[in-house]
This record gives sequence, C-alpha cells and structure tokens, in this order.
Amino acid sequence: MKYFLRMLKVWLRSRREGALSVGEVCRTPLRVNLGDLDIYRHVNNGTYLTIADLGRYEWMLRTGLWRRFGKRGWFPVVASQTTTYRKSLEWNQHFILETRLLGLDSRDFYLEHRFVANNEIYARIYIRARIISRKGRVNMEDVERAVPELQELPHRVPEWIDVWHEATRLPSTRQDAPSVWDDEGFTR
Repeated sequence: MKYFLRMLKVWLRSRREGALSVGEVCRTPLRVNLGDLDIYRHVNNGTYLTIADLGRYEWMLRTGLWRRFGKRGWFPVVASQTTTYRKSLEWNQHFILETRLLGLDSRDFYLEHRFVANNEIYARIYIRARIISRKGRVNMEDVERAVPELQELPHRVPEWIDVWHEATRLPSTRQDAPSVWDDEGFTR
C-alpha cells in the first residue's frame, strides 16, 4: 500500500499516454522518493522490485491486458526474478522505468525492466511471471485465445533464460520441498 499514490499516478498517466502493443516498450517516468532510500541514501535493493511492479502495471494497462485478464478473474504473479545493479539511484533523481515483454513459453511470460537515468542503465530486472486465477494457473492456450496478439510474439525465449529458469526453479507446490542444507558449494 505504500505505493498507492504512485499506482494512482501511473493509472492516470496510462489513460493520457494511450495504448501500446504487447510487444512495445513501456516507459514510465519516475523520481526517487525519500521512502525509496535505505540507510546508505540510495534506492534499497528490494525497492527496485516494488518499483518494477509499477512498470508492469502501466504496461498491462496500456496494452489492455489488465482489463482483459480482469474480466476473466485472472491476475499475474511473479514466479521468479533476478536483478543486476550497476549504479545507484539517489534521492530526487529522475529516471525512466522501461518495461518490455521478452517472450513466452508454454507456461510463463518473461519480461525485462530497465531503470534508466542519464541515458544509462542503472539496474535491470528479469521477471518470469504467470497468469493465475482463484482456481490455479491459467493455461497459456487460454491466455492466447484471450489475447490473440500474443500469438505473433516469440514463443521461444532466449536460451540463457531457459538455463536461468532451470537453475533457479523450485519443485512444484504439489511436491515436497524440504529445507536441507549441505556443505556443497563451499570452497576454501
């Protein structure tokens, strides 16, 4: 809820800016607020993920996905993400959050967020998201029927994304996933 006012601004802006195709980059202008900062006076690492939500929200509003999914009782959820930080965003700094759809596979959407200031990428987030309803995961074929323009996009994501997905995935919610630590990975 701490981003309610920003969400309202994004919603109003999306109405002014007009429609985008699902393959276009959505650019959301923002400024670093005092509440975005951590004790080191730069944007907190977790705040980047919260701000990225605003970019996906505007992208979904402007592409019409928000309305089409909402009519069906569907909503997006993030299944995994990875963030790389390059430079610090600081208080009162203006930046553009760029959001684009990279592609999709048989289960998920893959999106990229770029935090751009002074024409440079300060941070980048890759997101794997899926569409769910109160009954569970929505089949991608149903999503494509609801959004035919998705069929025109690449149904194969870059190979490195498949590797990333496999390396970071957890078992299905229908399987056990005990927390067992071992000593593998520690080197001296």
